[in-house]
Amino acid sequence: MASSRSLNSASLSFSSQRLLTLAQQLSQYKPLPSSSDEADNEERIIEEATGKVVSQVGFQESATPISQNPEKFRPKRAAVLICLFEGDDGDLRVILTKRSSRMSTHSGEVSLPGGKAEEGDRDDAETATREAQEEIGLDPSLVNIVTLLEPFLSKHLLRVVPVIGILYDKNAFKPTPNAAEVDEVFDAPLEMFIKDENRTEEEREWMGDKYLIHHFEYETKKKKKYVIWGLTAGVLIRAASLVYQRSPAFLEQNPKFKFPEAVEKNTVMR
Repeated sequence: MASSRSLNSASLSFSSQRLLTLAQQLSQYKPLPSSSDEADNEERIIEEATGKVVSQVGFQESATPISQNPEKFRPKRAAVLICLFEGDDGDLRVILTKRSSRMSTHSGEVSLPGGKAEEGDRDDAETATREAQEEIGLDPSLVNIVTLLEPFLSKHLLRVVPVIGILYDKNAFKPTPNAAEVDEVFDAPLEMFIKDENRTEEEREWMGDKYLIHHFEYETKKKKKYVIWGLTAGVLIRAASLVYQRSPAFLEQNPKFKFPEAVEKNTVMR
């Protein structure tokens, strides 16, 4: 991973030893290789109209046929930022957004900052931090990028790369939501995404196979309530499993991904 904000413990001042230890731990993680460097095939993909990363369904790409047969499927690339910091109570927390109610798609839903890669982006880290700056005013210089996770595949066959970064000075971040895209910025404890508390599941079917979509309910100290689900929940389940080095306390059930020979423009996972 090439990033100007890669881990350099000698030059960074972290707010706690815990964050430094976490950064060192995560920087050793190597995601599974994917077909991410393949050329795009615009005739065989379906894109989110806004370029943002919100989907009812999202699974790790390594579990899909794309990783075994990259010549048939060449999705567009996107990245989301999993920005972690230490809360006042000493817990690890992640920054989330509530999409603008004025958006034509997925209005009011919770998502991680992120969006599609642009031509000038050097790497996934730059895509994620650029989008976070545009959406919520998070200065990229405040975020220490430590690792990437394996790509996820959205229901629209968009390859989404989760980028984990650490906000080492939370007081330096003053959220300034872009009103056209974001209504609210909030944070939630990362560990909740591997616990079975405040979680419900919804069973759906994909080409004859049943799978689960996880919904996590979260209420802030100010009594605001949010539901985190779909692709965002899937990404955070994986991130929390890596950070806390343990599996979720619930079943993750994916479909068998029996994709057709070619993906038509009206083919989506629901």
